[in-house]
Amino acid sequence: MTTIRPRDRDAVLQSLRAGVVPRIGQHLIQVGRARELDALMKDIDRVADGGSSFRIVVGEYGAGKTFFLNLVRAIALEKKLVTVHADLNPDRRLHASGGQARSLYAELVKNMSTRTKPEGGALAGVVEKFIGQAKTEAKASGRTSEEVIRAQLSQLTEMVNGYDFSDVIAAYCRGFEDGNEQLKSDAVRWLRGEFSTRTDARAALGVRTIVDDATIYDQLKLLGRFVRMAGYSGLMVCLDELVNLYKLSNVSARNSNYEQILRILNDSLQGSAVGLGFVLGGTPEFLLDTKRGLYSYPALQSRLAENAFATNGLVDYSGPVIRLASLTPEDFYVLLDKIRMVYAFGDASKVLVPEEAIPAFMKHCATRLGEAYFRTPRTTITAFINFLAVLEQNPGRDWRELIDALTIQRDDGGSASNVPASPTDGDDELASFRLD
Repeated sequence: MTTIRPRDRDAVLQSLRAGVVPRIGQHLIQVGRARELDALMKDIDRVADGGSSFRIVVGEYGAGKTFFLNLVRAIALEKKLVTVHADLNPDRRLHASGGQARSLYAELVKNMSTRTKPEGGALAGVVEKFIGQAKTEAKASGRTSEEVIRAQLSQLTEMVNGYDFSDVIAAYCRGFEDGNEQLKSDAVRWLRGEFSTRTDARAALGVRTIVDDATIYDQLKLLGRFVRMAGYSGLMVCLDELVNLYKLSNVSARNSNYEQILRILNDSLQGSAVGLGFVLGGTPEFLLDTKRGLYSYPALQSRLAENAFATNGLVDYSGPVIRLASLTPEDFYVLLDKIRMVYAFGDASKVLVPEEAIPAFMKHCATRLGEAYFRTPRTTITAFINFLAVLEQNPGRDWRELIDALTIQRDDGGSASNVPASPTDGDDELASFRLD
């Protein structure tokens, strides 16, 4: 492993220790999931070729869904796709009537990323890239920039909000050429779905529609086509924490959200969404529960059913559902070894524990947590980083003594042995580890 910058090292370790996915440096700790990643890479290639894709990534709490989704986003960015991502919560849904769907759309667009701006906030850059190309063509053809823009965007007018979308891009171009920052700001606000009333949008931009709860998917389809016109390969939408739909107590609200998922799934499988891919992350209950999960909606159950021939160790990664398999002991060994090296800045001479400490630590975790430490690796990773942190700050201690003293502290304050760590209320509620 090459030398790791302190910034990248700290970002990875602090995130893992807190039980969240690091935003940078994911390649430093990636192991396993090769076949799952290969399936998603084929989806990315399909989207880049003007097609569409839809996947639901299913895994237990702490099994690595969010990490996997972030890795897919990073690959999509390298393939010149634009990505948007957001976590669902009670105030962000796919379908609603009280602004929750528009809130989800606003969060997605706020997190828009490109290869040159992977941290988000790339919307204005994408629009200006499109306008720059239009200005170059206008100069060559002797037309105005707005004429070229409207001609290029004419194919979008057949879609929902397509006319107003063209008007907003043209308004941004006028603001760009005239140095009118207010006009540019208003155009970006409309594209982000931040106008709450049509009256305000009409006063600012002269358009009659806004992005509302009923049109967020149509707006994403518009964005999918627009980013291709701007020179990108397509749009990848990553939605995590879909278990929040499963938790909706109102049956009508839950089914309305499932209907939206069905609409997206149908469009994707039929290829009617150009240059648009969806990756959704959820728990097994969200998918399989026949009372509240996706399987409670018959049309989705039939489309998401497992391949009946994929049994007895056989797998099929071509369907819409990808189950994250448990890490093998070999994968886990490699993962902990990579974390050990990250802690040492990639310098083998600075490692805090020898290689034999890893199998000893794994054996201890297997005794305490059983098979759950493979199935939900997050808690074990947190424990390993805590273990290294104590060794770093107490250089006189023997690592063997610390492993023997490792106990598991449950949320209720008691210690546990052979208890699977699978929180029930969200990815951030983890079983914690304590070094006595």
